[in-house]
Amino acid sequence: MWPLAAAADGDTYVMTPVDLEAVVLTALLNPAVVVVAFWLGRRADQWQKLPVAAFVAALAGSALVFLAVRLGIGGVAGVGRAAAGVFIAEFLFALVWAAAGYRLGRA
Repeated sequence: MWPLAAAADGDTYVMTPVDLEAVVLTALLNPAVVVVAFWLGRRADQWQKLPVAAFVAALAGSALVFLAVRLGIGGVAGVGRAAAGVFIAEFLFALVWAAAGYRLGRA
């Protein structure tokens, strides 16, 4: 299940690192994060609610990533081990999308 690489002595295994670019791209291109953050950002009546909107969007995005990993969808399976990193990146991107929705909702 975990990608392991055999060490030189043949007995121990070393876990291969997660590709940071894949983690960032997974968070950036997650449609659930974009839609939920923008929608909740537009509905926010105070700027203090934007971090809450970003958190909810990151939860929705993480649920979508979980389903994609469980279904074995290519390109996402490698980032399943970095769930915390994906969540943090999704939260930061969602904060930007929520702020954009908030700005457009006020205009």
